[in-house]
Amino acid sequence: MKTAVITGGSRGLGKNMALKLAADGHNVIVTYHTNKTEADAVVSTIQGMGQKAAALQLDAGDAASLKPFMDTVAKTLQTEFNTDKFDFLINNAGMGQTIAFADTTEEDVDKFYNVHYKAVFFITQYALPMMNDGGRIINLSSGTTRFANPGYHIYASMKSAVETLTRYLAKDLGSRQITVNVVAPGPIETDFNGAAIRNNPAAKERLSSVTPLGRVGTPDDVGGVVAFLCSDAGGWVNGQRIEVSGGINL
Repeated sequence: MKTAVITGGSRGLGKNMALKLAADGHNVIVTYHTNKTEADAVVSTIQGMGQKAAALQLDAGDAASLKPFMDTVAKTLQTEFNTDKFDFLINNAGMGQTIAFADTTEEDVDKFYNVHYKAVFFITQYALPMMNDGGRIINLSSGTTRFANPGYHIYASMKSAVETLTRYLAKDLGSRQITVNVVAPGPIETDFNGAAIRNNPAAKERLSSVTPLGRVGTPDDVGGVVAFLCSDAGGWVNGQRIEVSGGINL
């Protein structure tokens, strides 16, 4: 039995990843930003599956809180999981906003940078001493690093930086047999970015029309890929960007 830490694991993609990993027999720590009720529900579901679980608050946009947060992870591992190590780090926490390039402010750039790059960088750095050799790091990116989506200039740029960081980490951590990969979802029907797809039938239809499989994605389409990368079968995949988008905009 191994243990995963999933940032942003209280809903959407992160919740699905947590449940898929629990179904594979792993313990899970999920984080939430503001909605403790949803996070506690995920924990209860995982415990009902026979695995250990915990929910911790994290504001990924607050750089000063990242080290104290990882100290809390260390304490939680000891008190609730009876260990001082974990195996899988999934950097999933994120936020979305569609902003025209001409309207982008310095504050906007800083906000996306803090959540989507700086938090990934330093949570990973602080986590490494707590990770078992042979573990897995999975960073979430986006299909929009391959194709341009209007208003996603900052978001996609930060995700591109994460993809580069992933390749460097894969090389750095090879001596510890830790693999590092990117999972890049296409458009997914969740509440991300104000539920921009779920609440906009026209956008959903347009995105479905440029996807060979004829639909947008669901959390189930992504969680299983993350679980695969954490499995023995995924152990030879390293330093890769795996796009999970149904082939949109081929």
